[in-house]
Amino acid sequence: MKTVLNVSMRGLFATPVAAMEVPDADARNAELMAIILSKRAQSPSVQASNAGGWHSDRDILTWGGPRVSEILNFGCELANRMTADREGKLVRLAWKTSIWANVNGNGDANMCHYHAGAFWSGCYYVEDGGCASDASLGGEFEMLDPRGPGPAMYAPALKFAGEGGASVGGAEMIRPRPGLLLLFPSFLLHQVRPYRGNALRISIAFNLSI
Repeated sequence: MKTVLNVSMRGLFATPVAAMEVPDADARNAELMAIILSKRAQSPSVQASNAGGWHSDRDILTWGGPRVSEILNFGCELANRMTADREGKLVRLAWKTSIWANVNGNGDANMCHYHAGAFWSGCYYVEDGGCASDASLGGEFEMLDPRGPGPAMYAPALKFAGEGGASVGGAEMIRPRPGLLLLFPSFLLHQVRPYRGNALRISIAFNLSI
């Protein structure tokens, strides 16, 4: 007699990552590029996760003008659509914000890190330096699996069956393109792969805390 096993399986511990296309990106990005590059010409880089490149101070709301505030407002609105109380009811929060700009040239990258002291983190792409159309240029935004190395640590030829099993212990990469805004939990380890183009890869990053 064949025994039939009643097995229930579900994927747990999903990590929410949101992406949106910000409207009117061409006009907005032209202004943002001019503002950021002007500031870069006047101010030395802050050293944070950047391996090369230029990292602005965090006073960008004072010198970046209304276009920077618009990007931050998009990020806060997206965060409010993705944040709920413990009963699942969406909440609107007056987020405490921190925001800065990054400029990467040939060979520049951002080392693997997370953003302590925040709930959501995000980035907005002003200029991709050609990354979107040419994969050989690198410069991808890479997110590491928060579940850790998973089965790849012990048996790289195996995976967990079911939804999300193939990605355990791996990474996901997003190729930047102008006008794209990403939002992800601040605990998520992430990095920027080395950019190998001859133009500039420009982004605005932010943290949202309570």
